[in-house]
Amino acid sequence: MQSALSECVSRTVRRYLADIGDTECVEGLHALVIREVEGPLLREVLAFHEGNQSRAAAALGINRATLRKKLAAHGIS
Repeated sequence: MQSALSECVSRTVRRYLADIGDTECVEGLHALVIREVEGPLLREVLAFHEGNQSRAAAALGINRATLRKKLAAHGIS
């Protein structure tokens, strides 16, 4: 049985693939999904932890330096 998050991702990817048909995803589907998902994930986890980067990093399973690098890459402060 899939988790609710996994089901949501599956539905969205199926819909995306149906929408683009045979059109090639130039950057690659994996890179596209990671780029589209990572920013909102970081924003939501950081907001949930009221901006506390140490707690957000722990919740994400990454260290704070990695979180800060990812936040900068996504233009999130």
